[in-house]
Amino acid sequence: MDKQFKTLDDFLGTHFIYTYDNGWEYEWYAKNDHTVDYRIHGGMVAGRWVKDQPAHIHQLTEGIYKIAWTEPTGTDVALDFVPNEHKLNGTIFFPKWVQEYPEITVCFQNEHIDLMHESREKYETYPKLVVPEFATITYMGDAGQDNEEVINEAPYAGMTDDIRNGRFFDENYHRLAK
Repeated sequence: MDKQFKTLDDFLGTHFIYTYDNGWEYEWYAKNDHTVDYRIHGGMVAGRWVKDQPAHIHQLTEGIYKIAWTEPTGTDVALDFVPNEHKLNGTIFFPKWVQEYPEITVCFQNEHIDLMHESREKYETYPKLVVPEFATITYMGDAGQDNEEVINEAPYAGMTDDIRNGRFFDENYHRLAK
């Protein structure tokens, strides 16, 4: 996708893949002006995926966007996207329990909200593990807003390469047959 981002409308509906400098790979979709979907492909919670996460999504200035949310796990996330430069800065604030038991969160969160709440209450929250990282955006796709096919299944090895190489979505941003 070769696009100049200027307004919030330019950003909404965009599907991103990015890799943090620490090697963690994430896939993230600006579903609409208040919701994000994402899959985690690398790092301590690789394999986790989430749909319909409420988020605060704002344009800071032309082509620069700030997104922040709190997950049911108690994890806080703040992302600053600079898509025109293929850059992102993210800070993830993991509760102590997620650092100690990351496997609990490696699932399709939407089907395990009660487990996330239960774990958040059962295990220690502090001190939080703060992970501030810069990232390089390696893919941007114009999926359109509220496209339920963008984040539509669990991550698998090679998925991000399939997406980047045109083997996952058709020209209308619908999932190709497996």
